[in-house]
Amino acid sequence: MEIKDAQVRHEDLGLADDDLLRMHYYMLLARRVDERCWILNRQGKAPFVISCQGQEAAQVGAIYGVRPGYDYLYPYYRDLAMILFLGQSPRHQFLSVMGKREDPNSGGRQMPGHFSSRSLNIVTASAPVGVQYPQATGTALAFKVRGEDGIVLVCGGEASTSGGDWHEAMNFAGIHDLPVVFLVQNNAYAISVPEKAQVAGSIAKRAQGYGFPGIEVDGMDVLAVYEAAREAFERARRGEGPTLIEAKTYRITAHSSDDDDRRYREREEIEAWRRKDPIARFERYLEELGVLDAEGKEEVDARIKAEVAEDSRSAEEAPPPEPGDVFGPVYAGR
Repeated sequence: MEIKDAQVRHEDLGLADDDLLRMHYYMLLARRVDERCWILNRQGKAPFVISCQGQEAAQVGAIYGVRPGYDYLYPYYRDLAMILFLGQSPRHQFLSVMGKREDPNSGGRQMPGHFSSRSLNIVTASAPVGVQYPQATGTALAFKVRGEDGIVLVCGGEASTSGGDWHEAMNFAGIHDLPVVFLVQNNAYAISVPEKAQVAGSIAKRAQGYGFPGIEVDGMDVLAVYEAAREAFERARRGEGPTLIEAKTYRITAHSSDDDDRRYREREEIEAWRRKDPIARFERYLEELGVLDAEGKEEVDARIKAEVAEDSRSAEEAPPPEPGDVFGPVYAGR
């Protein structure tokens, strides 16, 4: 999967310097939170971690055009950068990975990566891969029936496009011209299965069969993803229906903390992709613009690391669930 440096410029997208710095902040925040989760796992404090490293540009670029609390997000388990951007804190993520009672996603019940927030319109996913797609089209149908201009962003990896749920959702969205954007973060591996053994043909081109546009974009370039997502959101809000975006990216870490990726991919491959790190790539762009220099980069990184360290400490000190918590909330109250 060859990805070349894109020529997308922020001026052409109507983005100001503050927008660029905000994008950089959330990409770097997601990376540092993710790294801290791995440390907690190795310390025996977090039983399971599933990582977003390498996919921050695809996530921040896509979510930047979503209106928090109005539009809806159906994330998949790697979408940490999106969740942080919409308003959950690093502390919330640490509460989740350590299964604490204050975990806002599930009160310590769910596996990490099952994000949820009613106030932010983040809809939790079930564990089976791809079930979020038909649910997202249902929300998009509700927006259309009500005559509202809300849009739905639903995400998954390339492996999720092999399941029936994805195809059924694509077909339903195409039939009804629904305001939904399908973002497939193609990170080259379905756990241990490489893309060539998982995906036949082009994912982006499959949209043609369902009657709406499919776009392949460089998922390591935050501005390229932002451009594709912005156009898709505008199209949806105009009532012109869904769009499929295939963001070509790479999963830098193992599939999860329980996975040994040495058994199915070479270290040289990973190191080659690390040299294309989306955060470092974006930082070079910002440095060329004069928007972020070495001192500024160190300052924002230090600020983020301090925030992450404090939120991690606070979450570690938070109480675990009580035994009786298992009984509720299971059923809806009156």
